[in-house]
Amino acid sequence: MTPVRALIVDDEPLARTRLERLLRRREDVEVVGIAAGGDEALTKLGALLPDLIFLDIQMPGLDGFDVLREIRGGGRPFVIFTTAHAQHALRAFEVHALDYLLKPFDEERLSAALDRALPMIRGSAWTERIIVKSAGRIMFLSANDVSWIAAAENYVYLHVGRASHLVRTSLKALEQRLDPARFVRVHRSAIVNVAFIAELQSLDHGDYEVVLSDGAHVVASRTFSERLRALTVSSAKISRS
Repeated sequence: MTPVRALIVDDEPLARTRLERLLRRREDVEVVGIAAGGDEALTKLGALLPDLIFLDIQMPGLDGFDVLREIRGGGRPFVIFTTAHAQHALRAFEVHALDYLLKPFDEERLSAALDRALPMIRGSAWTERIIVKSAGRIMFLSANDVSWIAAAENYVYLHVGRASHLVRTSLKALEQRLDPARFVRVHRSAIVNVAFIAELQSLDHGDYEVVLSDGAHVVASRTFSERLRALTVSSAKISRS
């Protein structure tokens, strides 16, 4: 499979070097260029035509959002923001960023972002129905009806109302098939359907307890909390408009 071509844009040398090192460990991503600021990024975008930009936000001269304004339309590349500032998360998703990595992010968080982003970049279709085999029957569950999903070694539990269904697949593999506008990874072992989120309750160390409308409670770890907050706030904003 052809690697996705990536451009790193960051004014911090150490951040650029570290991100490049992490990306070069993956065979499905090729770092085709590095830019130290917005102006340089625009020059390299035209020359390198990357599929994906890892884009810092606060930079001298053109910031990350300025760069996106300059390249609006015309087959704009996909974007994953990398920043030390949490307050831009909602705005980032309003400009259709694939993810929002809050520095200092680790390799696990970066891998989670890429595992979710690469199928989108390659044009994968999202799963609308999930096949469940049980007791000699084959059922077709609507993805919209699944409130949350829990990992169980080589299986996952799909929670639909009061029922749960065991499916032989990994959480990572299933996540790549689900629409990221509807489903969000909240923990290494859990995914929730944003439509079922009724409340977020703050816990210690940046964690959250996600209360679902069907009564389930799921812990969201700090690693995944930034994207969860942005998606839920964005969904609420859309529902009020």
